[in-house]
Amino acid sequence: MTTPLRTRPTVIQRLAYVVGRPLPPQMQDWVRNDILGPGGVRRYLLRWNVPVIPLLLLFLLIPGPVWIPVSMMMLLLLPWMYFSVALMSIWQRHRLQQHGLDPDLLSAKEQARASREREDYERRFGRAA
Repeated sequence: MTTPLRTRPTVIQRLAYVVGRPLPPQMQDWVRNDILGPGGVRRYLLRWNVPVIPLLLLFLLIPGPVWIPVSMMMLLLLPWMYFSVALMSIWQRHRLQQHGLDPDLLSAKEQARASREREDYERRFGRAA
């Protein structure tokens, strides 16, 4: 008797996936949904920004007024968050390609969103002549 192929990762596979390891080919649908599905942007931002917070909290051990370590944390956290947002599509494209999926799926998602917005605009305001 053969064991059915898993379509969802185990806890160990999920941890490996979070740190950049690819999943087996039978989990492509799960990967596609993780990257492009509802909540994909939120999951990406949490995976990039939450692990930095404990390191930044070490600044609170610096003696002196609280505003000094807090400002030092902000000097690091704000650019970190900015670059994580700026590089999101590049990382998503890489992850899709790493799992054997078409990286143009990101473009298709953006085109579908733009098409919906245009249709909504034309429905509300009519076509400009």
